[in-house]
Amino acid sequence: MTQYDITTRTGLPPEMQTLLRELPRDGWQDHPHFARSISNWMGAHGMFRQLGDLVREDTETYLNGDEDPQRYAARLAHFGNLLVRNLHGHHGWEDHSFFPELEAADPRFAKGLEMLETDHVALDALLDRFTRAGNRVVQLAQLDPGQIRDEAGALHGTCGEISGFLNRHLSDEEDLVVPILLHHKLRG
Repeated sequence: MTQYDITTRTGLPPEMQTLLRELPRDGWQDHPHFARSISNWMGAHGMFRQLGDLVREDTETYLNGDEDPQRYAARLAHFGNLLVRNLHGHHGWEDHSFFPELEAADPRFAKGLEMLETDHVALDALLDRFTRAGNRVVQLAQLDPGQIRDEAGALHGTCGEISGFLNRHLSDEEDLVVPILLHHKLRG
């Protein structure tokens, strides 16, 4: 079994780009089988990227001294929860419903779908680290605001990992999945 490590992967592996070469990204929107459901799915991906960037940028703003600790903790609690909860729900649906449908439609892509599911396991571990670190920051806002800075510094690194991970993973996912949907006229 080939391992595709998200930390070293710079794009969808070439052997998984068969349909992407036939149906490149710049033509998706104009393809006759590009359905609203595909647009909505990609829109969710855009929201995840934005939320990942938002929690990272908020943390930077706080660390630069441009944000009140209480306001920072409140925003972190709100937007961090949205990010984690929605990513878990989205990826759970993909793993248990959407990806099996795609694999049944085109068994050639079993390895690609396996790679994406492996990414989801790695993302779960990263989101768990983020949740634990974010919860410490939020708790310190109430208990000892003077200690938030150190915790926020550590959290910032995790936020950067999440942003990088999401950018690579979601692009790989789209590059694998959308051509399958278009080619097989699925979700239309």
